[in-house]
Amino acid sequence: MEEILKNATLWLSDTFDSETRKEIQQLIDTNSDDLADRFYKNMEFGTGGMRGIMGAGINRINKYTLGKATQGLSNYLHKQFPNKTLKVAIAYDCRHNSNTFAKLVANVLSANNIHVVLFEDLRPTPELSFAVSHLGCDAGIVLTASHNPPEYNGYKVYWNDGGQIVPPNDSGIIEEVNQLDFSEINFNANPDLINYIGAELDETFWQASIKNGTFDIKGRSDLNVVFTSLHGTSITLIPEVLKRAGYTNVHVVQEQATPDGDFPTVASPNPEEPEALEMAIDLANKTNADIVIGTDPDSDRVGIAVRDLDGNMKLMNGNQTMSLMTDFLINNWEKAGKLNGNQFVGSTIVSTNLVNEIAASYGVETKVGLTGFKWIAKMIKDFPELNFIGGGEESFGYMVGDFVRDKDAVTSALLACEIAADAKANNSSFYNELLHLYTRHHFYKEHLISIVKKGMDGAEQIKQIMVDLRNNPLTKIDESKVLYLCDYQSSIQKNLITGEEITMDIPKSNVLIYHTEDGSKIAARPSGTEPKIKFYFSVKSKLDTIENATAVEKDLDAKIQRIIKEINL
Repeated sequence: MEEILKNATLWLSDTFDSETRKEIQQLIDTNSDDLADRFYKNMEFGTGGMRGIMGAGINRINKYTLGKATQGLSNYLHKQFPNKTLKVAIAYDCRHNSNTFAKLVANVLSANNIHVVLFEDLRPTPELSFAVSHLGCDAGIVLTASHNPPEYNGYKVYWNDGGQIVPPNDSGIIEEVNQLDFSEINFNANPDLINYIGAELDETFWQASIKNGTFDIKGRSDLNVVFTSLHGTSITLIPEVLKRAGYTNVHVVQEQATPDGDFPTVASPNPEEPEALEMAIDLANKTNADIVIGTDPDSDRVGIAVRDLDGNMKLMNGNQTMSLMTDFLINNWEKAGKLNGNQFVGSTIVSTNLVNEIAASYGVETKVGLTGFKWIAKMIKDFPELNFIGGGEESFGYMVGDFVRDKDAVTSALLACEIAADAKANNSSFYNELLHLYTRHHFYKEHLISIVKKGMDGAEQIKQIMVDLRNNPLTKIDESKVLYLCDYQSSIQKNLITGEEITMDIPKSNVLIYHTEDGSKIAARPSGTEPKIKFYFSVKSKLDTIENATAVEKDLDAKIQRIIKEINL
């Protein structure tokens, strides 16, 4: 507690404005429990950048933590590109203070003699990624906390390829940030170096999205679509992209169409949560829609619901959507005669292996990286001699082609409609096409459990869970022997039957994955941006006919529940 009080007292100096000093003094005077959480650690970069609750303190998102991050980035850019006229693009979402924070970040960059192109209003994250490369920027920043609750905000940094920062740039920037004192932040803006962008770039992005996300199909005007932006930024682009592509029968959930950082109609603005799409599904049932599309606040995640075999709306999980998207893309590349062995798709270590099976059936390689789209973007950069077809991860993200280097709900929404329209025109459906995939490969079923552990004690509990899993590894899961334990922190894959160890050539990360003899996969991963630990379950079975899909899915669900009970979650 002494260290926490010492850290807090530093924020009472003249370096900080009077409002901040008053907020901290009140926490100290009232001996608030909140003081420890605000000052027990520094806000750090994780898999998605810097994200946290807004407020005063070193473990909060505020003027000073954002200013320090931006000053550190500025210093790093000048060192990396000496004697170069530097340029950085900035976008922001609908969250509270996002526009204010974006302007503050622009001020710090301009104060450091860096040209800024700032979006004039809120825009989707994928458009920022596109803007970085399209405008020849050296870096990009987006102010967003993705799907987190309203009290959160965040800061994601992109490099000149349009992808989020990866080694060595991430550690290089962090090193610069950590060397700084808050008093060294230059807030004295140079307005001459700040320019605004908007409609003209929207037009270019629309064209690129349609070029990459549409194919030679029929039936666009026959597809009945319901769309919701969940109070986020996608309302600025997706309806227009769908319209321009030929989807004229689109119903927007009007109650959720206005950007609003309070997200008043949902408990969580996350399309991964079934409750978030309830209003959209209600509208779909009223309008007899074929497909529901919902996006998170910064429009990088997309949730899809479609009609199942009984005509009921069914929410697809991220693994199902990415599998069908991957198959559709590769199939269209094959039809166009573009497959020649120099293509690949991207996935992650916690995503479904169905993608790998699909790609292999076409003779296409699947490159697998750590969780987070920055690693898929890095694949494109690392293998310039190969053509990138598409890539995704289980958390409702997909990227079509390489014109955007982050998950892109705008183009993914368009691609989902292409799949659904094409299927409907051929007397099938989105869901039916997924089942056909299962019959050709395996029926994979995935499940995710997130356990929230807030604060300093929560961080210690999460750390202990991972220690226990490492020191006392499971040897059998649902009566199937554990074949491999992959520890991405030590980069060791151990065969638990023979004891053989292999070094994995992949960046280190605090992730453990168990692989069993029957093809099941169980992963444990603390979140890099949220106070939670995630457990990923994947099981599979053969599916001989579509008619048996319901029974097989029921068996797989039961298997997942047995595993969850077995490991005491």
